[in-house]
Order: sequence, then structure tokens, then C-alpha cells
Amino acid sequence: MSEQEALEIAEADGRDFITEDDVQATQPQDRPEWLPEKFKTPEDLAKSYTELQSKLGAKDEDIRASIIEEIQNEAFADRPESASDYKLPESVDSEDAIDNELLKWWSDHSYENGFSQEEFEQGIEMYAQAIAGQQPDIEYEASQLGDNANTRIEAASVFANKFFPEEALPAIERMCETHEGIIALEVIMEKMKDGNFTEGSSPSAGPDITELQRMMQDERYRGYNKDPNFIKQVDDGFARLYPERN
Repeated sequence: MSEQEALEIAEADGRDFITEDDVQATQPQDRPEWLPEKFKTPEDLAKSYTELQSKLGAKDEDIRASIIEEIQNEAFADRPESASDYKLPESVDSEDAIDNELLKWWSDHSYENGFSQEEFEQGIEMYAQAIAGQQPDIEYEASQLGDNANTRIEAASVFANKFFPEEALPAIERMCETHEGIIALEVIMEKMKDGNFTEGSSPSAGPDITELQRMMQDERYRGYNKDPNFIKQVDDGFARLYPERN
């Protein structure tokens, strides 16, 4: 390079004199054979590569975010605007659903997972079917007790409420959901009537369990115009047969 070029370097730095460094800068440098022509030094190449990497990385992030957004939009396309917008199927009583924690959880779960209205209802129906499969068939169980099934069930209920403590009643109710449970309770009723549960004490004269069951069917006991005195006779009859509950 010429002295003129060195002077131009000095002037670019705001100087009116030339230094040794200016002269060195004008001297030809050894250029690596592998360095592309558009780069003056290997440092320029490294800088350019770093900048390119940064740009590509940013582009990859944009592409990834775009794909994720597209997948989410497609997955949540059929869900309602909010969890509270799911509609209950006709099989569910809307009044019973108020403050129902299980239904609230299912609504939130369905919304978070992008479930459609149809998928939301399918989940409820599947749960209802599973629960129904665990419930006893009341009509079938009653049919196994014969024509006087209602009388036998009501007599068992009266006895259970008089004989068992309140904390035991839920277990008794579950037992009496089957005809076998009713029969088992009737065995206890008969044993107590015979005095087997009262350490040899014999009941005083009065209606037996069969008569009391018949009286419970009387209009004076269960009709619209109930007779308090007649009802008391039935209650006293049970109290006489099962004195341990008094």
C-alpha cells in the first residue's frame, strides 16, 4: 500500500500525522487459503457465523411457537369459551348439580384438556352407567319378598329405627337394599318377639309382629286421615315386643 493510504488511515482517526501502526495497516497480510473472499479476516468470518447462528436460532423459536399455537388451536377448537359453558345432559338434574364438587372438577378437567361438549357428556354418561351397575335393582329385590313386600319392608324400617342406634342405621339401610337383608332383619325381629334376645323375659299379651304389620297397612296408620291413637297402638306394640329399645 502507498503512503497516501497510510495518511488516509491517520485522517480517519482525526490525526495529521502517520504512525508505525498506520504503515503496518497498509502492508499486505498473509491471507488463509480457506478464507472466503468476502471476509477480510478469520475474525470477520467467525463474527458472521455467530450472527447467522443467532438469526437461525431465533427463527427456529418462532417456527416452534407457531407450530405449538397451531396444534393448541386445533386441539381446543371444539371446547366452549369457558368451563362453566359446558351443558349438562338431560339425565342430570340441574338443581342437583349446583355446588356439586365432582361435576365442577369434571368441567375444569374437560376444559383444560380441550374436551368438546360431546366428550364432556360422554364422561358423565360413563360415570352414571358405572354407578348404576353398582346399585341394587330395587324392583327385583322387592319381587323376591312376595306380594306383601311393601309391608315387610316398612315393618323392617320401623323396627330398625326403633331398635338400632342412629349411627348404625346407614349400615342397616345398606343391608336392607337386598331381599336377603330384609329376611335377616325379620329373623332378628322374630327372635326378639320370642324373647331370645331378652334373657328369658316373656312379652305381655298384645298384637304380634304379623298383626302389627297388618295394622301398618290400615288407613288410620298410613292414610290421609291418620288416627294418633291408632298409631300409638302400633308404636306401643313394637315397644312391647322389643323392650330393649325403650
